[in-house]
Amino acid sequence: MAEHHGFLRGLTLKEPLRPPITPGELFSRLPVLDTPRLTLRPLTMRDAQDVYDYSRDPEVARHVLWDAHRSLADSRAYLRFILRQYRDGMPSSYGIVLKATGRVVGTIGFMWYSEENRAVEIGYSLARSLWNQGLMTEALKAVMRLSFEALQVHRVEAQHETTNPASGRVMLKCGMRREGTLRGRIYNKGRFVDVELYAILREDWERLPHPEEA
Repeated sequence: MAEHHGFLRGLTLKEPLRPPITPGELFSRLPVLDTPRLTLRPLTMRDAQDVYDYSRDPEVARHVLWDAHRSLADSRAYLRFILRQYRDGMPSSYGIVLKATGRVVGTIGFMWYSEENRAVEIGYSLARSLWNQGLMTEALKAVMRLSFEALQVHRVEAQHETTNPASGRVMLKCGMRREGTLRGRIYNKGRFVDVELYAILREDWERLPHPEEA
């Protein structure tokens, strides 16, 4: 099977990866990814105001595991946590920067990583004013490619609450398959919630069209 180099061709990296790269090295210094409308980059403390502006929206926080931010202090505490994850080489999140404004409008990244099983889970959130514009599909495709080509995983997972079907449509657009409903899978905001599990395997991803590789 031909070796895939689409990661380097389909995405712009300010500092190209030089494999082999360990998971810890990748998580400690996430490469900046450029897509047509977005830049995915590591978060910094300077992003506190941007993070607060979208994270204070109860609708954005409704289906994720964190509560709506009540103040800038909440956003700064979140960013300090993310920076610790970077320093420790742990799975963590990108800031999603909208190129049109230069502002951080969401996050996407790794919920967990299993070296033994060569698998990751990706999670994301986005400012409500930018929903239904295909932006998260763009971001998810970029992080999926990073997972398969830089981390060399076999499986990428994502999940959403059953009451948030729009998130599932993003996963389907990226080539993931719905694998089933996990009842009472997560305790979130005072209740047990059902989630839909989606995943894509390496062989599925390799069969997907990658027009930018042509």
